[in-house]
Amino acid sequence: MTEQWRDEYDVVVVGGGAAGLSGALMLARARRSVVVIDAGAPRNAPADGVHGLLARDGMPPAELLARGRAEVRGYGGQVMSGTVEDVRRDGDRFTVILAGGRAVRARRLLVATGLVDELPELPGLRERWGRDVVHCPYCHGWEVRDRAVGVLGSGPMSVHQALLFRQWSADVTYFAHLVPPTEEQAEQLAARGIPVVSGEVAAVEVGGDRLAGVRLADGTLVAREVVAVATRMVARLGFLDGLGLRPVPHPAGVGEHLPADPSGRTDVPGVWVAGNAADLVAQVGSAAAAGAAAAAQINADLVTEETAQAVAAHRLAALPA
Repeated sequence: MTEQWRDEYDVVVVGGGAAGLSGALMLARARRSVVVIDAGAPRNAPADGVHGLLARDGMPPAELLARGRAEVRGYGGQVMSGTVEDVRRDGDRFTVILAGGRAVRARRLLVATGLVDELPELPGLRERWGRDVVHCPYCHGWEVRDRAVGVLGSGPMSVHQALLFRQWSADVTYFAHLVPPTEEQAEQLAARGIPVVSGEVAAVEVGGDRLAGVRLADGTLVAREVVAVATRMVARLGFLDGLGLRPVPHPAGVGEHLPADPSGRTDVPGVWVAGNAADLVAQVGSAAAAGAAAAAQINADLVTEETAQAVAAHRLAALPA
């Protein structure tokens, strides 16, 4: 049966990844009217599998999301395709406006739009992204274990990234590129047997269906089977500008996120955030947990509001005629 849009929901969830679907599942089980609006561009789409997720390790990302959507719908929640372009305050409600002009109202909003990985502008990186160009050792380390890994110096966490990947492979090379190590970092890399290649990187070379190595600006090719790169991570939050919510620089200098309290509550009453939009380094499991936790707080907030309304009505009814 085809799902039909309602005019209003208790909660609109923007983003249908692990955080958004987990939050919607919790809300639907709490008998809330909830819709997930999903733009269909998951961050982990290029990956072969989701890793580190208990009982679902290695499951293809598309399959995990399909199961999640089915579970949300099984409790009466809705999952709809669409891109949210704007959100406006409408009295004690929010008006959520989608591309194409459709608008729905919501009592509360859960933002779970994830983030965009901004890769350095180097030929070859984007083509192999999610395969043998990787970023997270906990997501990909086991899959690239014992292979020749090159770590590109592209951000403030690049040296740390190299030291982490050393846990999975004894053959790690650090390419200084834009981030040469400090004296202390150089000592750490040397102590762990990680050579440092100075000079600018010109490209990541691809040979056939695999990585060939890292090409330096002077023409030298350093053979590598895997390249790790620290991306700049930016939360997808432009549609919240009208509410005055904008991403801010992350304290670690790795991108932009939307700050929130531990429950996911933002500075705008009625708006919560969960997953990578708030926590740039959250993996699938922690993003899902954050979505569920935020959803529980949203339901509690609605119960508080409804109880106050019920008490007011009860007192009014008890007044003498």
